[in-house]
Amino acid sequence: MKGKYCISTLFLGCLLVQFDSSVFAQDSPWGYRCDGDTRKCIKEEAIDPLIQTSFAQCKLTCNPYGVLWPKPTSVSLDDQVVPFLPSNVTSAVEAPPNVASLLDEAIAIFIDNLHKNYPKYSHDRTPRAGPSKSAANNHILHLDITVTNSDDRLSLHTDESYSLALATNGDVSTATIHSPTYFGARHALETLSQLTEYDEPSHALLIITSATIEDSPVFPYRGVLLDTARNFVQITDIERTLDAMSANKLNTFHWHITDTHSFPVYLNSRPEMTHYGAYSSREIYYAEEIMHIVEYGRIRGIRVLPEYDAPAHVGNGFQWGPKEGLGDIAVCVNKEPWASYCVEPPCGQLNLANPKMYDVLGEIYSEFVNLFGPIDLFHFGGDEVNLNCWNTTEEIVNWMIENDFGLSEDSYYDQWGVFQARALQLLTTANGDQKVPGILWTSHLTEAGRIEKYLPTDDYIIQIWTEETDPVIGELLDKNYRVIFSNYDHWYLDCGFSAWVGEGNNWCSPYKGWQTVYDNNPIEIASRYSTTFDPALILGGEAALWTEQADGEALDSRLWPRCAALGERLWGNPAHNWVLAESRFIHHRQRMVRRGIQADRIQPQWCHQNEGLCYA
Repeated sequence: MKGKYCISTLFLGCLLVQFDSSVFAQDSPWGYRCDGDTRKCIKEEAIDPLIQTSFAQCKLTCNPYGVLWPKPTSVSLDDQVVPFLPSNVTSAVEAPPNVASLLDEAIAIFIDNLHKNYPKYSHDRTPRAGPSKSAANNHILHLDITVTNSDDRLSLHTDESYSLALATNGDVSTATIHSPTYFGARHALETLSQLTEYDEPSHALLIITSATIEDSPVFPYRGVLLDTARNFVQITDIERTLDAMSANKLNTFHWHITDTHSFPVYLNSRPEMTHYGAYSSREIYYAEEIMHIVEYGRIRGIRVLPEYDAPAHVGNGFQWGPKEGLGDIAVCVNKEPWASYCVEPPCGQLNLANPKMYDVLGEIYSEFVNLFGPIDLFHFGGDEVNLNCWNTTEEIVNWMIENDFGLSEDSYYDQWGVFQARALQLLTTANGDQKVPGILWTSHLTEAGRIEKYLPTDDYIIQIWTEETDPVIGELLDKNYRVIFSNYDHWYLDCGFSAWVGEGNNWCSPYKGWQTVYDNNPIEIASRYSTTFDPALILGGEAALWTEQADGEALDSRLWPRCAALGERLWGNPAHNWVLAESRFIHHRQRMVRRGIQADRIQPQWCHQNEGLCYA
C-alpha cells in the first residue's frame, strides 16, 4: 500500500513523505508460546526475535485441532511446521475421467485459496519468501489424490468421507488424499488448505509437517437458504456465498428464487412472468446464469436446490393470465388490507378453481428441472396458506360449492392436499417420470391429523421452521417422516432488526448470535420429544436468510460467520457447546475475510491475539 503523509516542519509547513508498506515491515517484539495445559497461544515479549514462535505457527500447532473448521472426526497433528510457497504445488490424480476434470478445478481453487492467505494478495503478483526463510522457495507441496467412484452429482446418499495423510521428507511435503467420491476429495483439499497459514516474519506460508485425518459428516444435508425474491441478489454475490459455504463444508444452497413480491426467473415458455414480475429488466436471472450457479456450486461440493413456493407466496408475475385468455392464475394478488389475506405484503395465492393454473405450473416445473437439473430434491415451499384468501374469492367459493366440496376449513385443507398431489405429479412428469423427494415447510397441512392424509412419508421431507419447543417435531419423527431442522429461534438469520412493517423489532427477534447457531443440536432437540425415533430420519439442517431487510450489500455480514457455526454443528454435531470452539471460530472468521468474504467481526483483534482473555 502506498500513501503520502504530511510531516509538520517549523518553516516549510508540510513535508510530503511517500510510504510503501509493501517494502517496509516493522519487526514485532512479540512471540507466542503454547500453554500445554490450556492449549492456548500465550502472547509474550520474545527473548530472541530471531527464534521466536510466530502467531501463525502457534495457531497451527497448539490446539489439538489446529485452526481446522469444521472440526474433523479424527485428527492427529504434528507440532512442527515448514515454510513453502503456493506457487510450488504439484499434483497427481487417479480418478475416473469425469471426476479428474472436476478435481482439476478443485485444485485450482485450493491453490487460489493458498494465495489468498497473503495480505493484499494480487493475482498478477507471485509471492516470494523473505530472505530469512528462502528455503520456502524450494519446498514442494505435492498432492496425491485418489477417488474410486465416478459419481459427480451430490445426493442424500453420497459418501463425503475422506482420509488425508500429510508427511514431509526433505524439501517435499506430500498430502495423500483418498475418498470414494469427488465430494470427499474436495472436502479434503479444503481441510488441507486450513493446515496452512501465512507467516508474516518470513512472508511465506507455513504448513504442518505431518498430519493424519479421517473425516466424514454426521448429516447428509447441510444447507443455507437465500431468498432472492423479496430483494434481488446479484450473481456475483451468490458466487461469493457458495465460496464461503465450501469453506465450511456446507453442501446445499437452497435458492428461494420466487415469491409473491417478484418473479425474477426468465422462462422461455412464459416470458410474461418476468415481464410482469421482475423488479426491473436488470433484476432477472437468465438460464445461463442459473446453470452457471448450479455448476459453480457443484465444483465446490454444493447442490443448488430450487424452491418454487406454492400455493401461497405467489402473486406478482401472474397478472398476464386474463389477457392471454387463461383467467386468473393467481388470486388475492396485492389485495388489501393485506393482513386479512396473507402474512406479509404483498398477498397472492394460486387459483385452485382454474384448471389452466396447473398447465402453467407444469410449465414452470419443466423449466426449473432444465435449469437446475439433474435434480435429486425439489422444494415445494407449501407454507403460510391463508384460507381467507380462497374463501373470499368468488370464483373459488362458487367452484367449491358447485363441486360439493363444502366451505369448511377442512374442505379447503382437502383441496390444498389435492393441489400438493397434483404438484408432485407435475414435477415428476417434468423430470422425465423420475420421482424425487419433495421438501415442504411445516404448515397446517403437516399438523397431526392431516399430514398422513395428504403427505406420504416416502414422497416428502418436512423442513421444520417453528421453534425448538414445537411438539410437532416428535410427531413427525414418530410417524417416520424425514426432517430438516430450520427452527427460527436458532437458525433464522434475518431476526433481531427493526420492524419493516410498523415499528419495534421484527417478528422473530432477538438476533441469533453465532453461539445460538452453534448450540442448536437437532439430535438433542428430537430426543426431548421421542425416545424411539430413528436418527437417520434427521437429514440435517439449514440456516435461512429471508431478505425483507437484506440484499447483496448486507449479504455477507448477515450470513457470515454465523453460517460457519452452522457448518461445524452439521458436519460433526459436537457434544460440547460453543465455548470450546471459540478460538478456532474467531480464527476461521479471519480466514474467510482473507478469502474475500465480508464476514462480521466477532471480537476486537486483541482477543484473537490474546486467547482466553476475553471472557465473561
